[in-house]
Amino acid sequence: MPTVRVRALRPGCWAPRLGALFTREPGGTPLGEHIRDLVLDPTGQGPVDRAEALLMAAARAQHVDLVVAPALAAGRDVVSDRFVASSIAYQGLGRGLGAGPVAEVNEFATGGLAPDLVVLIEVDTPVAGGRLGDDRDGELDRIEQAGDDLQAAVSAAYRDMAAADPNRWVVVAGGGTIEEVAARVADAVDARLMPGRDR
Repeated sequence: MPTVRVRALRPGCWAPRLGALFTREPGGTPLGEHIRDLVLDPTGQGPVDRAEALLMAAARAQHVDLVVAPALAAGRDVVSDRFVASSIAYQGLGRGLGAGPVAEVNEFATGGLAPDLVVLIEVDTPVAGGRLGDDRDGELDRIEQAGDDLQAAVSAAYRDMAAADPNRWVVVAGGGTIEEVAARVADAVDARLMPGRDR
């Protein structure tokens, strides 16, 4: 889900859940933001694929221990722009490292923490690419520059994970304006997590 979409969800989707924490990966902590810059910087020599996977897991471990777990312990809902599924899709399937090894590393990084709900906003690859460019005035990060083959593999990985675990995943059509997508996500989240509530 592009970050701009997550920002758009804040006022509408989670208004009934006061105190919800919105965060992102890689990032969410000072160390995580440094790792984000290192991994996504399109200039210079980037990490090799295995190093990329391990750096993402390191940022996630820091994020879970310092941000996510304390918020959950305090009774807050947490909405994260990306989590373990992103590493499985990008590094496991997109980079060809394998879903199993990447999942195992992230099981250790998170201490087994798993989301109650994963929202997949599905858009065509050309549309997604255009939105990414629009979000940052045409500038793409290192992973976004990796090419259509990687993006297609990532999209397929997300779809496969959603199909394999329909009780945890919900797929939302990503066409239309940000507001329209946010409304669809809000409806989907409420239907799963707050059944019977009138919007």
